[in-house]
Amino acid sequence: MENKYAGKIIDTHAHIYPDKIAERAVHAIGDFYDIKMAKGGNIAGLLESGSKIGVKKYVVHSLATTVHQVQSINNFILTSAKENEAFVPFATLHPGMLESDMFDEVDRVISLGAKGLKLHPDFQKFNIDDENVFKIYRACKGRLPILFHAGDNRYDFSAPTRLARVAKLFPDLKVIAAHFGGYHRWEEVGVYKGLDNVYYDTCSALFMLTPREAEDIIDMLGVDRFFFSTDYPMWDHEDEFNNVMKLSLSEEEREMVFYKNAERVLGI
Repeated sequence: MENKYAGKIIDTHAHIYPDKIAERAVHAIGDFYDIKMAKGGNIAGLLESGSKIGVKKYVVHSLATTVHQVQSINNFILTSAKENEAFVPFATLHPGMLESDMFDEVDRVISLGAKGLKLHPDFQKFNIDDENVFKIYRACKGRLPILFHAGDNRYDFSAPTRLARVAKLFPDLKVIAAHFGGYHRWEEVGVYKGLDNVYYDTCSALFMLTPREAEDIIDMLGVDRFFFSTDYPMWDHEDEFNNVMKLSLSEEEREMVFYKNAERVLGI
C-alpha cells in the first residue's frame, strides 16, 4: 500500500521502557490484556518499527504504579527524549502523591521539556472522576494535556462516562481519550459529543472495530479530533497504518489523522 505520509506521521501513543526491564514490562502488559505483544518495548524496537512507515515523531511515556516510581520514570522518559529528537515526552503522576508534590513535579517536568501527561486508571487503580484525583487535573489544566487509557469492559475505572464528567468539570484541561475513546466500550463514546476539550487516538481499537464501526465513531466525534497511534509495543506500526488506510477517509482526512491534528492540537 502506497505511503504518501512517510516522514510526516506522528505516533501519539507509544510506551518505552529501559532495556533491562523492557521484556518483563511487556510480558506484564500482555498478561493484563491477554494479548500477544507485537514488539519488545525498548527504544531501539520503537524506532525500528516506526521507521517502516516513516514516523517523524513519537509521543513516548510510561506509567507509575507507585508514588516512589514517578520521578525515576519521568527522568527516563525525559532523558530518552533529550537523546532522541524524534521523541515527544509525556510524563506521569500517581494519585497517591500529595497535591503540593504534584504541582512541584509538573513544574519540574515542564522545565525539562515534558509536553503532556499519561495516566492509566486501570493499572493505577483509580476512578477517573474520583474527587481524590482532581488534584492531578488542577496541576495540569491549562499546562499539560493528559492522555488517558479510556474504557475496559472488565473494570469501571476508566469508563467513558467518568472521563466525560472530568472533561466537563475541567474545561481548561486538554484530554486525549485513547482507543477511539473507549476500549471495549465504544457504545458509550457518544457521551463525549460536544466536549471541545476532548480528543482521541486510534490505537488498540481497530483490531476489534470493523472499518464501518470506526468510521461511524469518527463521523460522530469529528475527524479533526483523532490522532494516529500504535500503543507500541502492543501493535506493529505497519499493521496500524494499514488499518487506518482501510477506513473510508478522504486524502485530507488521512493527513489530519496521521499528523496534522497532532501538530495543531499538541504543538508537535
